[in-house]
Amino acid sequence: MSTELSPHVSDVTPGHGALRPARSWLHSDAPSLSLNGPWRFRLSPTASGPEDFAEDGFDDQGWDSIPVPSHWVLEGDGAHGRPIYTNIRFPFPIDPPHVPDENPTGDYRRHFDLPAGWSDAERVLLRFDGVESLFRVWVNGVEVGGASGSRLAHEFDVTAEVRAGDNTVAVRVHQWSAASYVEDQDQWWLPGIFRDVTLLARPVGGIEDVWLRTGYDDGRGRIEAEVSAEASAFPVTLRIPELAIEHVWNAPGEITPLDVPEVLPWSAEVPRLYEATVSTAAESVALRVGFRTVEIRGDLFLVNGRRVVFHGVNRHETHPERGRVFDEEHAREDLARMKRFNVNAIRTSHYPPHPRLLDLADELGFWVVLECDLETHGFDQVDWVGNPSDDPTWREVCLDRIRRTVERDKNHPGIVIWSLGNEAGTGGNLAAMSAWVHARDAGRPVHYEGDYTGEYTDIYSRMYASVPETEQIGAADARSPLLNCTPAQSARQRGKPFLLCEYAHAMGNGPGAFDQYEALVRRYPRLHGGFVWEWRDHGLLATAADGTPYYAYGGDFGEVVHDGNFVMDGMLLSNDVPSPSLFEFAAVTRPIDFVFEGGKVAVTNLRHTADTADLGFRWRVEHDGVPVASGELAVPVLAAGESGWAPVPPIPVASDAETWLTIKAALTRPTPWAPAGHVVATAQLDCTERRVVPAVRPRTDWRPGDGNLSVGIAEFSGGSLVRLADRPVTGPRLELFRAPTDNDESPSDGVEGSDDSIAGTSNADLWRRDGLDRLTARRVRVEHTADALRTLDKVSAANSAVWVMMESTWSLEDGELELRVEIEPSRGWRTVWPRIGIRFELPDGAAPVDGAEWFGLGPLESYPDSLRAARTGRFTATVRDLSVDYARPQETGHRSELRRLTLTSGAADVLRISALPDTRGRRPGFTLGRHAPQQIARAGHPFELADSTTSHLVIDAAQHGLGSRACGPDVWPEFALRPESRTIRLRIAAG
Repeated sequence: MSTELSPHVSDVTPGHGALRPARSWLHSDAPSLSLNGPWRFRLSPTASGPEDFAEDGFDDQGWDSIPVPSHWVLEGDGAHGRPIYTNIRFPFPIDPPHVPDENPTGDYRRHFDLPAGWSDAERVLLRFDGVESLFRVWVNGVEVGGASGSRLAHEFDVTAEVRAGDNTVAVRVHQWSAASYVEDQDQWWLPGIFRDVTLLARPVGGIEDVWLRTGYDDGRGRIEAEVSAEASAFPVTLRIPELAIEHVWNAPGEITPLDVPEVLPWSAEVPRLYEATVSTAAESVALRVGFRTVEIRGDLFLVNGRRVVFHGVNRHETHPERGRVFDEEHAREDLARMKRFNVNAIRTSHYPPHPRLLDLADELGFWVVLECDLETHGFDQVDWVGNPSDDPTWREVCLDRIRRTVERDKNHPGIVIWSLGNEAGTGGNLAAMSAWVHARDAGRPVHYEGDYTGEYTDIYSRMYASVPETEQIGAADARSPLLNCTPAQSARQRGKPFLLCEYAHAMGNGPGAFDQYEALVRRYPRLHGGFVWEWRDHGLLATAADGTPYYAYGGDFGEVVHDGNFVMDGMLLSNDVPSPSLFEFAAVTRPIDFVFEGGKVAVTNLRHTADTADLGFRWRVEHDGVPVASGELAVPVLAAGESGWAPVPPIPVASDAETWLTIKAALTRPTPWAPAGHVVATAQLDCTERRVVPAVRPRTDWRPGDGNLSVGIAEFSGGSLVRLADRPVTGPRLELFRAPTDNDESPSDGVEGSDDSIAGTSNADLWRRDGLDRLTARRVRVEHTADALRTLDKVSAANSAVWVMMESTWSLEDGELELRVEIEPSRGWRTVWPRIGIRFELPDGAAPVDGAEWFGLGPLESYPDSLRAARTGRFTATVRDLSVDYARPQETGHRSELRRLTLTSGAADVLRISALPDTRGRRPGFTLGRHAPQQIARAGHPFELADSTTSHLVIDAAQHGLGSRACGPDVWPEFALRPESRTIRLRIAAG
């Protein structure tokens, strides 16, 4: 016989007591009282503590104080437990619906005075907008109910319990409950009352709920109103002053659709909203109405009759100090930043966000996929045995969650798709959820990625499909079977619009291949884009033992079960700094496209709705990165989807410098998300007259020597460089290693990626196996002439039978010091290489190298499969700013296609380096930092990198691509670096 200490935590019933049915989150003029602020708080280690704390006269003076909303594990400097991060795994035994007796439980109490006049209210409701994970509520010592559904709103009728004057509300919150089995999202487990708590006075004759469904067709609008109110509350009046609408319904039966003859449509690009009110004599509800029609026509997803391309991101609610507690100012800036980087869509992964976020999305303009608070991913660990998605016992849990999702947010025009949840397997409960949504809202389609065969959803959706697989989904003549599908099921899925609900996993330095996916979306209309995983890192601000602040990830709080830094996978770093991947995304998804042809440029407006009247176009010509001419580009106003030609002005081409034409499209007036002048699209054209690269001067007078000599500004001892321009410098040392990126560290599945990948083994493991991080050299030969030095080194690693021969030649050419390095690998290498480069070390001395000026690609880092945000020009940066503070230190800072580089110390030039292309026209790149790749690779956090007294310069003949192998496809073969012979030629001069 079961003797469970706290049986209610294992109860799968989604709510009990005076819990009200779900309804819209409305802006009403009816009285309300916020209960946010300080509450008394006590944390217990188990769920079975006495309930006397809920009694009216209980003495809580010995308790702590905690703010509401908040997460208790982020309050009290660790005194209230610690956060836990898992991706898939449950942090407790899989024994549904049971959870351990060791179940942190928070008891909350606070007092409030019932406002005068509330005694006239028909009902008083107590609303909780978000509590993780199970909670029970008492008012004045009387239990009024309880609920689960952490990111969902719950209202309790407390009319009978409240009284005039002082009142007490008590809440017990359990960290673990049966609900935890359906809330296994990839994020921190953060218990507590983390959203608003509000007391509502519902007036006699008030409005219980409102839904203004809208439609749009060729300049005309339509409103289908649904008003929930007692018959005695009528008449009800709809007012939209801007449209001169004042429509009165005298009885419920009079509510019929309303045609609006002239309206402007709502879209993510032109988010036109109309202020509306729905009123009775007792209450007025304010809404913002956007007219739009969502439809699926064949395999096309359309809004207002036009195909939608989702340039989207998956957005969790996360903040380094507040966790999932909502801050409107921060959220508004977050969304404005998305707009500035050409993000036009949000998938609310994997739960409904704070309701105000959706108001902001309507206002600023986003296509929103609103996702239900449902994920059971941990059951994948047991082959989905016992999965709640297919267990009738959990049917009401699933239905309650989708009802509360849809009902709360149904009035938002920005929501164009409902999503049943994420990574919850499949089963009858998901099908039932879909059926309920279809019956409730025929105006929006239903999405769920796990419905691979298309049994109950309207959109074909996948995660992390490779580029070839995505093309097979999009191509009209493709016949290959789709994942987990029969031929008939494949045909059915190909007849639907396709979305990548997650792609381009943005963990650490990466991802690559944005442009390849975008090319497919432009080629195949069935492909409607997707949502990058994900928008921002989830780092939590913590302090190292030495007092250094840093952003913590899984395991940093002593968790027994955790998934490390997999929670750091956003295009925005935890401190709101955009990573290079966000700039790459913006460049690839630019809303204006340019194609140069002859003396003209074709300009295409890729927008869904907006024309180009808000944009100005300018051109600029640069010689070796120095502007020499500029002006306005005469581009006609283009409607959405339209192309036009603009003449390119005469370009002054230099005979002794590279000539580049740059065209930019920028806002001509400010918007709510960007100032005037904000650049939305850029393109470059190389107009350079081809020049001959200086040939290598052959020498025949080489003779053996001891290598103790000077060649120009270079001084050598035993054939090794010791000084350049009178300062200590060592090198060049062969460098084949890079501090592994998160993608490099990800195990291969043995299917995708390079043909030498080994299932379960990462590229980084293979590099360490081959000793790329610990290469040693044996000097084979030292030769010199009167003005040159040549050394030959055999470079290999301990216990390795493969090697690389590196020949370095220092000589004076045309009065300049030239270094030519020939790199040739032996046979037998079995893996891709991270890089082929040479490294110099520059000790600080009296003038530490602290900056760089360069002519090449910039201003940010770039890699073979992530180059679209880079442009050719002249740039400057400090050594510090050349690197990105990824949460786990890894490869960073590579600038591609280098022409010239000046190393600086303060305002002084230290060394000047010119990079010559090789015989195939390939240019090297460079990385300049304060730590060697091997040092970076040993650090788990930025603060673990000790202060350095040396700058490290790596000149790379080539780098391996980035890919998104941490969760997705490996580096595309075109951008994978195979062991091969390479040449690096540099001209070096004193500063």
